[in-house]
Amino acid sequence: FTPQDPDFEARVRASFVRQQFMGTLGARLLRVEPGLCEIELDYRADLTQQHGYLHAAVSTAIADSAGGYAAYSLMPAASSVLAVEFKINLLEPARGERFVGRGRVLRAGKRLSVCTLEVEAWHEGRATVCLSGLQTVMCLPNQPDDGARK
Repeated sequence: FTPQDPDFEARVRASFVRQQFMGTLGARLLRVEPGLCEIELDYRADLTQQHGYLHAAVSTAIADSAGGYAAYSLMPAASSVLAVEFKINLLEPARGERFVGRGRVLRAGKRLSVCTLEVEAWHEGRATVCLSGLQTVMCLPNQPDDGARK
């Protein structure tokens, strides 16, 4: 993929910083490339469900953001991105010391893009894919993602 904005990485990183929910979770932007984004999250007991696994809502959140930012990396500078829909499958319990959400653009369209999503649970040095999904996001042209809009 070829980004439309040569400063795509800085734009994605600035948007990620403004996303307060990711900050609340303690998520970090690990990798940003054209059409690819990875978000990392350390295990925290306060983000678990009753069995001690990372809550599905948390793993879904990092996958959703990773997919959105993967698509956003290919969009014009004066645009923003919104998820239209996503479907996930929880393949394994999210058990591990850290988790990596990955979004990868499958098809970049002018208005709609489709991304694959996955979350790896890292436990004792080994990664297990615990979430797999598909996402559609929408490009909002001429609506910069600068936090000014209310």
